[in-house]
Amino acid sequence: MRARLARLAIILAAILVAGTLGYMLIEGWSFADALYMTVITLSTVGFSEVRPLSPHGQLFTTALIVTGVGAVAFLFSTIGQQIVSGELHGTMRRRRMQRSIDGLSGHYIICGYGRVGGQVIASLLQRKKNCVVIEQAVANGAEGDDLLFVYGDASDDDVLKQAGIDRAAGLVAATGDDPTNLYITVSAHSLRPDLMIVARANLPSAEGKLLRGGASSVISPYTMGGQRIATQLLYPSVTEFLDVVMHSGDLELWLEECMVWPHSDLHSKTVEEAQVRKRTGANVLAVRRSDGGTVLTNPPSNMRFEPGDVLIALGTREQLRALWRLTSVEP
Repeated sequence: MRARLARLAIILAAILVAGTLGYMLIEGWSFADALYMTVITLSTVGFSEVRPLSPHGQLFTTALIVTGVGAVAFLFSTIGQQIVSGELHGTMRRRRMQRSIDGLSGHYIICGYGRVGGQVIASLLQRKKNCVVIEQAVANGAEGDDLLFVYGDASDDDVLKQAGIDRAAGLVAATGDDPTNLYITVSAHSLRPDLMIVARANLPSAEGKLLRGGASSVISPYTMGGQRIATQLLYPSVTEFLDVVMHSGDLELWLEECMVWPHSDLHSKTVEEAQVRKRTGANVLAVRRSDGGTVLTNPPSNMRFEPGDVLIALGTREQLRALWRLTSVEP
């Protein structure tokens, strides 16, 4: 529809230019008179001629009416059709969304607005995180959710760039098709090798491919669901506590992770020297070392914090903010 409007606008502009030049050459009128005569002829407002027309001018006006008035009528009928069908509103809304997306930084891109993707978005929004959703088409009811959408193929580099992948904090490939998730992962990793990419795997055989394709981690909803059910059967109280800590916005305690930055307060200090519990009130439950593989639970007192270490801590919001100040560099 947009391409058709553009073509009609170009044709109308060409007729307007041709009409103006025609009156200037045939009647010897000034540019202003020729343009005015062309406009009132095309708009069919019924005003009289600027000046009496010669026989050649009359023939030119007849040709202008036949070619131009039809084009003008078709242009306005097309615009009216677009307004009535809601396409114009949708186009303007998408442009507003794109401007909002262009202003985001540190947001999360969710590829696939199905049942899994919808839950991911709900959890991120609960934590006040900005999300951009990539979908092939408008999802039912999604337009009214005040979400930011980019419509297209999530494995297309241009679509990922529209979603702001160069400024994103992470990406989730959450479609229900493993090959599609693999294509998305490969494309996103090629554009941002440092980006945190979490991919959904529906079949166990897809997990290794997704990891090799650049996924930082792979989640199987069915495996996770089965493990959760077994854990709920065996350790119901522990499971409910962890659910409340991780997913409830009403509890005092929160479970968060903080990364140690270079030149921060904790850089090169031992656990004993840092006195994290005494200084912040937060409990450091575990540390994932900067090598990305080793996770130390109940870290020993002589362990030295290094840049890239991730502290998994439990505490109140204020305690965790105090811990964040120790692990980061104040601007």
